[in-house]
Amino acid sequence: MPNFCAAPNCTRKSTQSDLAFFRFPRDPERCRIWVENCRRADLEAKTSDQLNKHYRLCAKHFDPAMVCKTSPYRTVLKDTAIPTIFDLTSHLKNPHTRHRKRIKELTEEDLKKIKERRLASSIEQLSKKDAAIEDSTSTNEDEPQLSTEEKELREYLRSLFEVVVMLGKQGIPLVTGKASEAEHVSNNFQAILDYRMNAGDEALRKRFQATAVNTEYLSATQQSQLLDVCENTVREEMLMEVRESRFFSLVTGDLVEFANEKHLPLFLRFVNQHNVLREEFLDFMSFVGDESALVERLEAQLTDRWGLSMEDCRGQAHKATGTSTTKMKAVAVLLMEKYPLALHLPCSHMALNIHLANNLPFPNVHVVMETLRRLGAFFTTPFTQDELEKAIATHYQKNEEKGSAVKEASGSRWTEQHNVFDVLLDLLPPLLLCMDSIRDNADGKFANAVAADAYAVTETLSDFEVVVTVVILKNVLTFTRAFGRNLQGETLDVFFAANSLTAVLHSLNEVNDNIDVYHEFWYEEAVSVADVMGVPVRVPRLFLRKQRAADVGEIQAEAYFKEYVTLPIIHGIMQEVEDMFSETNLKALKCLSLVPAVMGQMKFNTTEENYAEVYRSDLPNPDTLPAELHCWRIKWKHRGKEVRLPTTIHETLQLPDVKFFPNVNSFLKVLSALPVLKVEDNRTEAASERLQAYLDSMPAKQWNKSLAILNVNTHVKHDLDVMVDKYCRLYSEDDPEAEAEPEEVVEEDAGEVAGKEAEEDAGEVAGKDAEEMAGEDSEEVAGEDTVEMAGEVAEEDTEMK
Repeated sequence: MPNFCAAPNCTRKSTQSDLAFFRFPRDPERCRIWVENCRRADLEAKTSDQLNKHYRLCAKHFDPAMVCKTSPYRTVLKDTAIPTIFDLTSHLKNPHTRHRKRIKELTEEDLKKIKERRLASSIEQLSKKDAAIEDSTSTNEDEPQLSTEEKELREYLRSLFEVVVMLGKQGIPLVTGKASEAEHVSNNFQAILDYRMNAGDEALRKRFQATAVNTEYLSATQQSQLLDVCENTVREEMLMEVRESRFFSLVTGDLVEFANEKHLPLFLRFVNQHNVLREEFLDFMSFVGDESALVERLEAQLTDRWGLSMEDCRGQAHKATGTSTTKMKAVAVLLMEKYPLALHLPCSHMALNIHLANNLPFPNVHVVMETLRRLGAFFTTPFTQDELEKAIATHYQKNEEKGSAVKEASGSRWTEQHNVFDVLLDLLPPLLLCMDSIRDNADGKFANAVAADAYAVTETLSDFEVVVTVVILKNVLTFTRAFGRNLQGETLDVFFAANSLTAVLHSLNEVNDNIDVYHEFWYEEAVSVADVMGVPVRVPRLFLRKQRAADVGEIQAEAYFKEYVTLPIIHGIMQEVEDMFSETNLKALKCLSLVPAVMGQMKFNTTEENYAEVYRSDLPNPDTLPAELHCWRIKWKHRGKEVRLPTTIHETLQLPDVKFFPNVNSFLKVLSALPVLKVEDNRTEAASERLQAYLDSMPAKQWNKSLAILNVNTHVKHDLDVMVDKYCRLYSEDDPEAEAEPEEVVEEDAGEVAGKEAEEDAGEVAGKDAEEMAGEDSEEVAGEDTVEMAGEVAEEDTEMK
């Protein structure tokens, strides 16, 4: 069973973190001081024995100097430790929530009595200090001694985890596959274990010396258990930072398929304790089910499994493509209905024009966007880029200046740029020449698969509907191109982009009002491009077949493309822009005027307080905000000539005196986590790029979720001893009942514990019973093993003597 913290407004439990949990002391006087500090009125009537048996406080409520880690798996409190760190006010910010831990309001008389008792207690403790020191030295209390078998087991597990971590960080699959059922599987994991044993790893040698040749050392189940522990340990390191920072944004990536099931990559963006913006990849989530099921699964993942609060989510961005875009848009709407401050915004990793096009629910647009993704991958294969440059030179041989410009624009990652549709339109004729040349493969330098891909792309580009769609997208998204580029620029650019949205919408409305004229010009442009490419101008075959079936008269091509391509695209783009940049979203972005460089550009005539209501509940002292903002402006307006104005949120948060402006500091941290702002001062590749690199580096059949998390998060520190300890708690080999109890525990604690936590609970039940027999006072109760129990019994005997 998990241990829940008894402190007010604390929701931590032992199954969600590696935090130590401590029993209330049995000594009545110390126990009463703990209860007084907790301010729990409902605990005052309970005896010290009852409190010791049933109630715990987590390590977060003690001064770190009072907590001693005697070994990687044992944490104790000093004898004089008193809990002093409590949150007694956060429940007031949300009075509608039910507060299960009743906080006692202290009167002046209560405070006076507490001070007197504490003074007397401190004098008594000082008098006993010397005696306690002598007693401790004479007792010579050591760490619990492990038996030889337990030491060997831990060394063996440590070697296994070292191998698993190495495989994950290097992106090496566990199994490389097999040609047939009869053929032996090539197992990288087993090969490395063999190598380590031959290199002198005695722990592994003793474990496997009697194992027959060609026999698997570890079953698939055991390997899966090792991977789960590694994955959860690395994830918990990141989650501890997220919990400390409180506010975060949720970002999802492109769908990834594992075992014939689609999964959604989950990223969290937050500002850590060093005021540095981080975006980390944490897990994959199953994409099965409708929008409501996805929302429930997301909430369960973040709250029940990760210990976060969706009330602290300040933004969401979904990098969906194809048919999944409609589903993810519905998920975003449902999340915003439940959590209005989880603003739905575009992601800084993707150009706005590409994001807008991806969100259009039209099959012809999906075909164009999928073709762009295929082209991006196609021109990373050998010789293909050279062939494209030759085709560009051939097509533009009479206009070398234009050819040079197109060649430069079609360089690395051109399919991800803001002007992607302009470049694609210029490239359409050369692309057909290039693909035809690769299809012919006269000199045989291209693989058959590359030639097949070239044929598929040629068939797509030879469709007049695709040509018209590209032309319409290029012309409509011209009006949002500069706006999107500014959104991914510096803080000052983002601020002015938020103020220029009205002009963007005005331009799109003007196009919509005069759509007949605009469509005529755009259609002529599409016909001209198709003529150069040799593509016949015609209405799609599928539409003609439906028309004949309905016995409807013939429709002209220009009228068809106006009704089914131009109008849907212009209306769809306008709706997307309005939804993505609602009034609330714009208010949040306009708060960027808190950055000193933006204030200076505005001649220090800014009005952040007009938009502050969006995040009023997030501020430590909202009533003093107007005065604080006035002081903030005065500070920078009357700075010395040698003082430079910080230009970014990151730079502003690094200022040593920003802590004297608590509201401004909180404001900037919340804004920094919004997914639309680029990650500043990021010296490494983005987590999404590292994930894509892992997926590209090996065949899809060898993808592994746990290894992907280890590979993407190589920068996250890991402790092999912690992994060994977790494994011993979850999958104890010495406890035959550990596999029989989880079902009972799951039934008893349904809704609180899920999946692997049920097994952890079963292990903790045995540990708790052993610890209660020993009668330890302030000992860590999460996951004690039999060795700790023996140490505690010896300790109790010494005290009795």
